[in-house]
Formats: sequence, C-alpha cells, structure tokens
Amino acid sequence: MNAATVSAAQEWKSGWTLVLACSVGFSFFSVLLSATGLFMGPLAGEFGWSRTLLSAGPSIATAVTAILSPFYGALIDRHGSRRLALPGIVLTMGAVALFSFASGSAAQWIGLWVLFGLISTSIKSTIWSAAVVGVFEKGRGLALGLTVAGTAVSQTVVPPLGNFLIGEFGWRAAFVWLGIGWGGLTLLLCWLFLFDAHDRAKARAARDGQVAAVRGAVELPGLTRAQALRDTALWRVALSTFVVMVLTIGLGIHLFPILTEAGVSRANAAWLTSLSGVAGIVGKLATGALLDRFRPNWIGGVTMGVTAVTFFLLIDGMRSPAAIICAMLVNGYAAGTKTQICGFLTVGYAGMRNFGSIYGAMSALVALASGLGPMIAGMVYDRAGGYEPFLWAGVIGCTLGGALLVSLPAYPKWEKPAAI
Repeated sequence: MNAATVSAAQEWKSGWTLVLACSVGFSFFSVLLSATGLFMGPLAGEFGWSRTLLSAGPSIATAVTAILSPFYGALIDRHGSRRLALPGIVLTMGAVALFSFASGSAAQWIGLWVLFGLISTSIKSTIWSAAVVGVFEKGRGLALGLTVAGTAVSQTVVPPLGNFLIGEFGWRAAFVWLGIGWGGLTLLLCWLFLFDAHDRAKARAARDGQVAAVRGAVELPGLTRAQALRDTALWRVALSTFVVMVLTIGLGIHLFPILTEAGVSRANAAWLTSLSGVAGIVGKLATGALLDRFRPNWIGGVTMGVTAVTFFLLIDGMRSPAAIICAMLVNGYAAGTKTQICGFLTVGYAGMRNFGSIYGAMSALVALASGLGPMIAGMVYDRAGGYEPFLWAGVIGCTLGGALLVSLPAYPKWEKPAAI
C-alpha cells in the first residue's frame, strides 16, 4: 500500500497501540530525572552532599547518552526499535533500583549515574520517536505529542508518588519501587505492542511470501548524513533546542528546591510540580495537533519562546502565589514539547532516509544540554547563594531560542515514499 493513500484515521487504527507503548516507554526514561529533586533533600541530609554533587550525577548520565546517541540512532535505522528497547527496559529497571545502595561515597554516586547513562540510552527519545514517525505521516504531530506526553505523565505522577514513597518507606525503597514497578509496566506494554515500520514490513513480507530483505522496503526519501551536516535549517533547530533544553532541564531538576526555598511546603511543592505535569499533557497534545495543521516552525518557536515567562515569574520580587501557579502552568504546557518539536522539525527538514542517525545526533545535543543544565543551575546556586542569575538567563535564552525557530524557511518538497 502506498503511504500517501493512508488516511490519519487508518494510521491511528493500526498504530494507536504503538503510540501507547512508546508513550509509557518515554515516561519510564523520564522517571528518575523527574524524581531527582525529591531525593536531593533526603540525600543531602543523610550524606551532607552539595547541590553541585547531587546535580552532577544526572548531568554525567546525560553526557554519556549524548556520546552514545548518534551510534544508537544508526542501530535503530538498521535493526528497528523493538530489538533494542526490550532488553534496554530490563537493564534500566535494574539500574534505577541500584540507586538504593548509595552509601555516601561521591565516587559511587557518580558511578551509578554513569551506569544509568550507559543503559538508559537504549530507551531514550530516539527509539520512541523513530518508531512513531516511521509509522505515522498524516497524524505524525499528534502521534509524537502523545508519545512525548509520557514525560508529562512522569512529571505528574512521580512528584506526589515519589514523595509518598520516600515518606512512608524511605528513599532507598523509593528507588526500587520506581525502577521495578514503572519498568515492569513498560516492559509488558512494549512486549505486546512495540512493532515499528521494520517489524510491520517484515510481517507483510512474510505474509506475501517474499524472500528479499525487508530493509529496502522501508527506506524513505531524505537527506544523506553528509547533506544533513551541511543543512542550515537543521543546525538552527539544533541550536534552538540545545539552548532551551539547557535552561529548562536545569529548571526542571531544581524546580522542587526553588519552590521550597520560596516558602512552599514540600507537600505543596510536590502537588504544584504535579500540576505542571497535567498542563504538560495538554501542551503536548495541543502542540501535536497544531503542528499537523499550521507552519511547524511558528508553532515550535512560540512554544519554545513562551517558556521565558516561567523563568520571569519565578524571579524573586516577581513571584507570588498566583505567579507561581501561572509559572507552573506555562512551564508544564511547554515542558517536554522540545523533543516533540525537535523530532517533528527534524523529519520535516531531513526526511526519513536516515532519520535514526540524524535524530540521534540531535538527541546527543539534547542529552548534552540536559546534562549541562542541572549542573549549571547547581553551580549558580552554590556560588551566588540563589537561583536568580539562572532564572534571568532563562528569560533571555528561551526568547532567543524561540526566535530561531520562527525564522526557519518552509519545508523542502520530499518525494512520496515508495509503495510497500
């Protein structure tokens, strides 16, 4: 069947279970990062660790994934998502649970995050995005929106759940529950439903009695790796995503202590963070629908740029109870849409020919930004005695990042995919 003749309704009829599995998979990848702020207080109280050390762990893990992402993207192009994700989920479950053995050694703490970074590369955004964009074309924006909504689910559920687990069972047991419990659900759904374009093409070939390799049947038009490296539109997407991710991930990891130091109780801070997650679900779905209907660079640029409002409302002198609630809603609406927007624009400007490799390189920048952001925010806090300079940097950086996307040119005209 020619992909050009498939309607959005037909795509959803055959692909909604794939989106469900990918969304839950994305949420599992985000669980530990969503919970990091919750563990800062208990770990600092027990071991006397600084914010810089506590932030260094996630930063190092994301740096490891940044190094591995391009190579892993090439593996996805070759083998598909399922064969890589299933063992990756099992290993990530164990990696999260291992944090329960933290002993107060800084070297051990860093080692645990290095191991988590090595393993969690197998379930990061590239694998879920590649699976979805290979199956969806007409409904790609909404499908990606639902996929990355998994991060909003983590942001919504993990703060109150993690706070409850820490309060009732202690921080060690909380690591185990989050790793094994959330990971177990992820493994089940992916085992049942994670079948991407590679798997579907193989199934069709088997039904049709074909003996030829299936790889060529799923190749789509697009840039070569060398062409992508020279494409200025892709570089602008990468730069915008990098700058905004440095700032917003830094904010996300430190949001819980920012709120508590503003006088919000731990319980209320957990629920406010959860409120941000609810807004995030709405934001991802709305952004996905808008990306399918209007110029994606305008939708992406405005969504990226509006995050500046969150930073501004959290600055000392600007914040109030109403401002904090507004900041959480704006932050939630835009949170997580960065990877959604980046994936959508990447496939638009690069095509599907080498999407895994090209988006793997984009994901490497995202991972690097995600690693730098928390560490930079922690260093600002330790040196300035507060988060104010970092918040002002967020106002400026997010505004510029949004402007970079708004000024992008129209998509290139890709040929229709070959019949498969």
